[in-house]
Amino acid sequence: MTASWLAALEGEASRVLPPEVYEYFRQGSGASTSADEAAAAWQRYRLVPRIFADVRDVDLATSMLGVSYAAPLGIAPTTLQRAAHREGEVAMATAAAAAHCPMVLSSNAAATFDEVAATGVGWWLQAYLPQERSLALPMLEAAVGAGCRAVVLTADTPVVAAKADGGRPSVLGQVPRRWLRTNLGDAADAPKAQDLGPADVTWLRDVTGLPVVVKGVLRRDDARVCVEAGAAAVWVSNHGGRQLDRSVSTASRLAGVVEAVSGSCEVYVDGGVRDGVGVLTGLALGADAVFLGRLPLWALAVAGRTGVERMFSDLGSELIEAMRIAGCAVPGSARTVVGAEFE
Repeated sequence: MTASWLAALEGEASRVLPPEVYEYFRQGSGASTSADEAAAAWQRYRLVPRIFADVRDVDLATSMLGVSYAAPLGIAPTTLQRAAHREGEVAMATAAAAAHCPMVLSSNAAATFDEVAATGVGWWLQAYLPQERSLALPMLEAAVGAGCRAVVLTADTPVVAAKADGGRPSVLGQVPRRWLRTNLGDAADAPKAQDLGPADVTWLRDVTGLPVVVKGVLRRDDARVCVEAGAAAVWVSNHGGRQLDRSVSTASRLAGVVEAVSGSCEVYVDGGVRDGVGVLTGLALGADAVFLGRLPLWALAVAGRTGVERMFSDLGSELIEAMRIAGCAVPGSARTVVGAEFE
């Protein structure tokens, strides 16, 4: 059954990946509390299905940042994809292109911008800004030249949090250098900015001419600041539980952020979504799209490009079934079926 294949992906990945790589992908920061709670947080919500809805033709098509896509799904940025599969980001991008869904390329990626662009995927660049902003300009200019469609400013990482690795050496120091930071140039080893502010959103928009998405938003007031600075979208994320441990779940913060921006920008979410009902819950709480991080990594590890393609296909099938039963013919109508958090 479809659900069992998706549910079994992490277990299958744990068997095919080197243990240290699997642990790097799985782990959160600190005691991994936030990472471990992510999936369960979505399961605390209950949906209220509608009857008397015409669901003969359920259409997942949507738009993000003015571009049409086949479903309200996307690939979140993750590093070390080459460690999951030898084709890394190219395989991931090829699968996303086949599904006609966007992929956010990590600034730490092994694949070049041109290699990713050649797959035909609609790709966005995830960016960590260095303390000296000008060092990011060559990377940003190269991304624009290669057809990047948006810049995703990761705003929750002034420093990289210590991971729950029991004191073991990080796998990042054990992999070939060519698997990391291929596109960063002189910014590769530069200190990350610890003074990010609204001006950086405006600056990124002005220097690239692209929509800017701010990733790492968990607070209503931060969301409003992003909108005022010119963000085209805010992305509710706690970095997969890999930054501040014991930070709140994205599931618990999504509706508040949606209310705070009040339709003035798009809202995306990631963190712990593992099945079609989880996607429907994200849409019901107001997200315009749900982005996936670990799930496509597991699929990539298990079966490369075909694994990620199957992930999109099975997740889409689950979402269509869930929408049909809930009485939703299009993603936007999902907002009518949200219930309450289960206490």
